[in-house]
Amino acid sequence: QVQLVESGGGLVQPGGSLRLSCTASRSLFSMGWYRQAPGKQREMVAYITSSGDVNAVNSMKDRFTISRDNAKNEVYLQMNSLKHEDTAVYYCNADTIARIPGRYWGQGTQVTVSS
Repeated sequence: QVQLVESGGGLVQPGGSLRLSCTASRSLFSMGWYRQAPGKQREMVAYITSSGDVNAVNSMKDRFTISRDNAKNEVYLQMNSLKHEDTAVYYCNADTIARIPGRYWGQGTQVTVSS
């Protein structure tokens, strides 16, 4: 059983930054982030493979950067210039193969953008 544990969420003012982290219990091929805002469907944010290939949503890639540390089994999401509409629960998602969404989910971390 794969476990994914997110951290780094919180309350931030508009225009601020946050860095989310997700630690996996084992090495995984694809790791990424989804988010779900209140009353909306869960949506993909970005993915990165173990070889560094990135798949990111166009509307967010100018502000959000995904990266990973394979040695630590960790994936990160650097979020800059945050907006009210970025408020959501952010979920880590991963799999051992190239599969989006992956089979494994974290418990989610809340990001609230508010003044």
